[in-house]
Amino acid sequence: MRWAILGLAVALAGCAVPPPQQQSGGTTTSAPSRQQVQARSTEARADRAASNFFNVITRVEPVAEQECRRRTGPGTNCDFAIVVDDRVEVPPNAFQTVSRDGRPVVGFTISLIAEARNRDELAFILGHEAAHHISGHLDRSQANAMSGAILAGALATLGGAGPDAVRQAQSLGATMGARRYSKGYELEADALGTVIAARAGYDPVVGAQYFARSPDPGNSFLGTHPPNSERIATVRRIAAGL
Repeated sequence: MRWAILGLAVALAGCAVPPPQQQSGGTTTSAPSRQQVQARSTEARADRAASNFFNVITRVEPVAEQECRRRTGPGTNCDFAIVVDDRVEVPPNAFQTVSRDGRPVVGFTISLIAEARNRDELAFILGHEAAHHISGHLDRSQANAMSGAILAGALATLGGAGPDAVRQAQSLGATMGARRYSKGYELEADALGTVIAARAGYDPVVGAQYFARSPDPGNSFLGTHPPNSERIATVRRIAAGL
């Protein structure tokens, strides 16, 4: 994590600030060029984004770890690792996974860090992703996928389907099984993420305004995320109860 933090401002800026041009006599020009002004502005925004991210993970991770230990059993690994995907071509995204040694991992793309308008948005997103681990959503999704695959495969077999058709049915069943509760999981993570962000000293209602700028998935049958309006309403309801 440390190397990602130390190199974050450079990655966000994407280019270094050019030095001021000197005249032959050794004195600098009276006014910076337009290119220099733009480069300095870019560097300032990158420094601000990196500072916001560092501030957020420093304050939110300990709260997420505390909530994890309080809400889960003694065998749960609550030592979150925060990582950054610094590929500039990757769209804004955050994710939660588990490393091979069982450590929970929360990842941010560099574009998401740059796009966030304030620390509240970053804090809410980090709390949301940590909440997925605390609530066991990854394991539950995998179990749902397996159940869906088994059921679909059994039904296809009983219907006289051949091996290829059974495999296709199992694949479709796994997809539908994994997505069956995914919208509910997102709302659960929004609710607990609200608590985590608030207890870390941030405003989750302000943070949830990130949804107002995100593409709305609507309420499709096999969609994985609920409508943005429902998510914002969930955050406001939980925050009011705090």
